[in-house]
Amino acid sequence: MYDLPTESHFGLLGWVGGKNQIWPNVSHKSTIPSYPGGLNLQHSTEYWLTLDLLASVTEDVTRPCGAIRVQNSSESDVIFVPFFSSLSYNRHSKHHAKQMGSVDRLLQERLVEFLNGRKEWRRLGGRDHLIVAHHPNSMLFARKKLGSAMFVLSDFGRYSVEIANLDKDIIAPYKHMVKTVPSVDSATFSERPTLVYFQGAIYRKDGGVIRQQLYYLLKDKKDVHFAFGSAQANGIRQASKGMASSKFCLNIAGDTPSSNRLFDAIASHCVPVIISDEIELPFEDILDYSEFCIFVRAADAVKKGYLLSLLRGVTQEKWTKMWERLKEVSKHFEYQYPSQPCDAVDMIWQSVHRKKSSTQLNVHRKNRYRRSQIV
Repeated sequence: MYDLPTESHFGLLGWVGGKNQIWPNVSHKSTIPSYPGGLNLQHSTEYWLTLDLLASVTEDVTRPCGAIRVQNSSESDVIFVPFFSSLSYNRHSKHHAKQMGSVDRLLQERLVEFLNGRKEWRRLGGRDHLIVAHHPNSMLFARKKLGSAMFVLSDFGRYSVEIANLDKDIIAPYKHMVKTVPSVDSATFSERPTLVYFQGAIYRKDGGVIRQQLYYLLKDKKDVHFAFGSAQANGIRQASKGMASSKFCLNIAGDTPSSNRLFDAIASHCVPVIISDEIELPFEDILDYSEFCIFVRAADAVKKGYLLSLLRGVTQEKWTKMWERLKEVSKHFEYQYPSQPCDAVDMIWQSVHRKKSSTQLNVHRKNRYRRSQIV
């Protein structure tokens, strides 16, 4: 992991270290700068991964050894770039009158200059570097110049296939906004009076037009909660209560194919109904989402009566089987510090390992004859 200037990571949280101190003390939670709440938090993947690498060389912290920081880059499989790109976008992407550009753009330009000047980057053209750009608008100015690196993303909705794709990049879960429902407190089929639940922004652009269509189809139906909601504190409390008392929770494409609503549903053990044809899902190479989610094509979902008929046809036995699986897999979508075995942080590192193995195979295959040529 590079020792980037603090302005690129914890400095964005207002943290100021001592003289020559680049990283905060992560031995105790009380000394770790907290990440801002609200919608900022859903794209905080960069924060948790950085903390986990710092913890890997901190004696007082016990965590799974999915990834360990080494000091010599020649010993590393992957080089992590600790730029808090989502936080930079959320807090510093606006232009101010006296500035030529935004602080976010300036930080990206500095990052590109830094990486291009490193022998580690030039060695493989950045293909062994890992950059977190979880917010769809993060790294907007630098992504093309750094597109050879492995990205950690929420989806590919605002990327061209040349810059981001499943061959080299990782899809990571959002940090859910609602509280996790403990398995012992999870309501059963008969204890969930609402059949279908959706609360959020209804009028969206691009692929999110389907939300409007479904709203007018479902808003007055029996056992259906389909309403506008915000991410303010009261809205999150309402969503938490509503999802935990519903059998099915709609995850509908918005401005981008994915949203944190899917992970709110998983944390609530409310069977997700995914209506997003272009969605990519975290850890899908080892998780079969059809065991705990229902997928509906957008063209079918907007047919009058189709969606409710489908969901009302799910038997209690089938729903309970999916609910039991939800309780088993929900741990894979939890961000926490210190990380725990098979939580979101550990699962991302495992995904990086699998992806890196594939990438390394391609590099080695290309080198078959290149290095054996007689000069």
